[in-house]
Amino acid sequence: MEPIFLHLAVALGLGLLVGVQRERAEDPLAGIRTFPLITILGGLLAELSLRLDATWIFAVGLLSLAAVLATGHAITGQTGRYKLGLTTEIAALYMYIVGAFVAMGEVTIGVVMGGLCALLLHLKEPMEGFAARLTKADVKSVMQFAAIALVVLPVLPNRTYGPYDVLNPFEIWLMVVLIVGISLAGYVLYKLLGARAGTLLGGVLGGLISSTAATASYASRAKHHRSLAPQVALLIMVASTVAYLRILVEIAVAAPSVLSAVAPPLLIISLANVVICGLALVFVRGDAGDLAKQDNPSELRVALVFGALYGLIIFAIAAAREAYGDPGLYVIATISGLTDVDAITLSTANLIEAGRLDPGSGWRAIVLASLSNLVFKGALGSALGGRALLKYLAPLFLTSIAAGIAVLLLWQ
Repeated sequence: MEPIFLHLAVALGLGLLVGVQRERAEDPLAGIRTFPLITILGGLLAELSLRLDATWIFAVGLLSLAAVLATGHAITGQTGRYKLGLTTEIAALYMYIVGAFVAMGEVTIGVVMGGLCALLLHLKEPMEGFAARLTKADVKSVMQFAAIALVVLPVLPNRTYGPYDVLNPFEIWLMVVLIVGISLAGYVLYKLLGARAGTLLGGVLGGLISSTAATASYASRAKHHRSLAPQVALLIMVASTVAYLRILVEIAVAAPSVLSAVAPPLLIISLANVVICGLALVFVRGDAGDLAKQDNPSELRVALVFGALYGLIIFAIAAAREAYGDPGLYVIATISGLTDVDAITLSTANLIEAGRLDPGSGWRAIVLASLSNLVFKGALGSALGGRALLKYLAPLFLTSIAAGIAVLLLWQ
């Protein structure tokens, strides 16, 4: 059997997938029969164009389909029975091209893009609800992230400057995009879930956005509502545990070749923290309530501060190691970790990948920074939440710090 038949069968299946969705949506323009025909038409005309070396055939088919859709749209609009939009028309043109990709042998691309189309059509109500919940400030921040990632990053020079040859503007801003992107993803989930997120999920989202900010947000609640102190302590511990997993994600994205060397000790500490959270969950009952207000993390000021901090730390590490060796690195890691673990994590991982730092010293610096950050969050939580929160938070954090110190001492 020729491959074209298998490809057209895949195109047929993708067309049926989208067609079922449109049929269920009761769209008068195209449904379960029309969409399979469109994808097969795209596949057949793409194959014909290749065999005759005449790409105009496929182009004429696309224009003809657009004309048919426009006519159908106009006729349907005259009846006045349906609320008109352009989603189905665009989806039809899209699936015509998907059918062509499949016919040309790019089956993976066709399946992924066809599935994506069906998913976007199916998620109409949740996506519209999410958009309705966005404030003007949220939209502004999303646009700021687009500027950070798509406008500023491409124009920065990709070369090193200054003493120790470690300050690369492009790489520094790329780390800014990574951190803001991870935090923004957590913020989007927060906007989607809102008050529906309980203690555990609230901690997860807090860790994705910023475990330090989550600690500050929830600690004040425990001070005013002492009965919530156990739940708030658990939530802060969950956020701090997610922060370890976030560290691993950052390393995997920024310096994937480093991950295998530094991940094992970090995974052990993460697992220890998961066990601590699990034990705490056994004794904690109730919920901390709806999520505390979280600020959008893609503000330009936040990005600039992180970029400056990252550049300062990567320079300080190079200078400290040049003057004092590994002890200097550990001092820098401990101090910088008090307020931000992301910057020391990314700077250390990039130095390891560049061959300027050995993996053993690198993961120890990251662990020291994370333990330093736990100490800072413990102090912050006790200051904002009072003794009621400290009573429950101290055992959790002290156990986590003990696990980290054990790994530092015992892991070779």
